[in-house]
Amino acid sequence: MTTTNRISWLSVPDEDGAHEGVRKLWAKAEANMGFVPNVFRAQALNGEQFLAWWTYFNLLVNKEGHLSNAERELLAVVVSGLNRCVYCAVSHGAALRQYTLDPVTADTVAVNWRHARLSERQAALCAFAEKLTLTPAQMQEGDLAPLRSQGLTDAEILEAVQVIGMFNMTNRVSSALGFTPNAEYHEQARSAPDQEPS
Repeated sequence: MTTTNRISWLSVPDEDGAHEGVRKLWAKAEANMGFVPNVFRAQALNGEQFLAWWTYFNLLVNKEGHLSNAERELLAVVVSGLNRCVYCAVSHGAALRQYTLDPVTADTVAVNWRHARLSERQAALCAFAEKLTLTPAQMQEGDLAPLRSQGLTDAEILEAVQVIGMFNMTNRVSSALGFTPNAEYHEQARSAPDQEPS
């Protein structure tokens, strides 16, 4: 195990020192994405806890759910931007660009969602995520009304709350330990649909 590693302020296990389930996840990520996300390596120090986190995270963010993938990534980027979490804002900014095919809006949301061209439904989700992230003790039943007025069901609202909660937790882990995003994220989905890559 190395004592220093630029992707985290803690030690990061190598292939030989990693949990078997973690190594399998690394191999799957390499095959599917072409690289292993640094968050997979940086949290692998506690293999069982990492795999438990990943199971829930993967279910909330990557599997088919009540919200669209783009909406879940929108929430991820808003929360991560508010928390100033470099790893999650960069990595999920890349995912938001991929799902929306709109790099300008995705980058704007990461800085200030109010300046982005969003639908009323998207703006309601962002405002809700902002309040829950910054002032959770002030949440009231009335905070659900703007979501309901945009047609969100109770199942969608619950999923939104779960995604917001997951990213508030993950942001704190990433920021507390200095996780560094993979360089690949900065390049992903940078061309707008009507542009040819340069």
